[in-house]
Amino acid sequence: MAIEEEQERLILESVGRFLEREAKPHVMALEHDDIYPAEIVEGMKALGLFGATIASEYGGLGLRAGTYAKIVETVSRVWMSLSGLFNSHLIMAAAVERFGTPAQKEEFLPRFASGELRGGLALTEPDCGTDLQAIRTTARREGEEYIINGTKTWISNGIYGEIFALLVKTDPAAEPRHRGMSLFLAQKGPGFTVGRKLEKLGYKGIDSAELVFRDYRVAADRLIGGAEGHGLQHALSGLELGRINVAARGVGVAQAALDEAVRYAQIRKTFGKPIAEHQAIQLKLADMATEVMAARLLVQHAAAAYDRGERADMEAGMAKLFASEAAIHTSLEAMRIHGGYGYSKEFTVERLYRDAPLLAIGEGTNELQRIIIARQLIARNRV
Repeated sequence: MAIEEEQERLILESVGRFLEREAKPHVMALEHDDIYPAEIVEGMKALGLFGATIASEYGGLGLRAGTYAKIVETVSRVWMSLSGLFNSHLIMAAAVERFGTPAQKEEFLPRFASGELRGGLALTEPDCGTDLQAIRTTARREGEEYIINGTKTWISNGIYGEIFALLVKTDPAAEPRHRGMSLFLAQKGPGFTVGRKLEKLGYKGIDSAELVFRDYRVAADRLIGGAEGHGLQHALSGLELGRINVAARGVGVAQAALDEAVRYAQIRKTFGKPIAEHQAIQLKLADMATEVMAARLLVQHAAAAYDRGERADMEAGMAKLFASEAAIHTSLEAMRIHGGYGYSKEFTVERLYRDAPLLAIGEGTNELQRIIIARQLIARNRV
């Protein structure tokens, strides 16, 4: 355990130095102009972040979810968008590592780990978000290929990514519907186009795009696991780690907001003294600090359950729910503590305030998390 803790410390220090040197000085300009951080991505590849949770036998770092969550928090304290570049990518990799054929693992995981091939998860469609069983993208088998038609939207890494875990209907008439769903590794090529870049309130820099498939042909051996009908389970299995990631992002954003508020409250003076000495501000800071710590502990609890190999959808849902709401609340409070300056694009809190709402929507809305928590609570405590 001491060795693992030392390794974790060294990794986090390395990530912290990289962010301080290569990311922090450029975040304001890149975020303001919504520019893809190409040079930072190259540095992240060199650090091994695109292979963070991929097993070492495939060239990855093989990190525990607990360490991974701390990396995500560290990254998100500087710029949340950077964590999105490798989160969706690693969910795709996890689907291959858990369910892929030996040939798929050997061919793709080393290239995913190095960042040579980067991509993400293509699930959401224009007319269905949470209800994935309602997707309309279809894959029809023709010899040793499948022909895919449909559209995906809000896909992270859609423009600069090269390959995606693509959820489709291989049997649209199947009942229940999930039995007709399959997951493919879809690499860009003829018939696979990027429809448009989607403009967003926050979460800038990372490319969110619409993906269009028109008679796109994919080899049958790109069907993850080699058998039809398991796509939804394969996709959902990665969302536990994805929700831990989003929860860790929430902690990072909330901590950054708290840091900014604590610093500014000691500099800004009203009525002859720093506002940090006013009781109204102290009450806000106390609540913010408590929320951040509670959110961090919930993330660590969920990550520990995941690392033990236990079912962790309730724990991940709790962490994601609380941490994302904490990010929204603390970023708003930090803005209010800054007063008029908090509304200016020259201050970091304005960006945190715009980034935070995504966390209540991404990887399953917070309303969905509440339903998951309640159902698991009942299932685990049957009378």
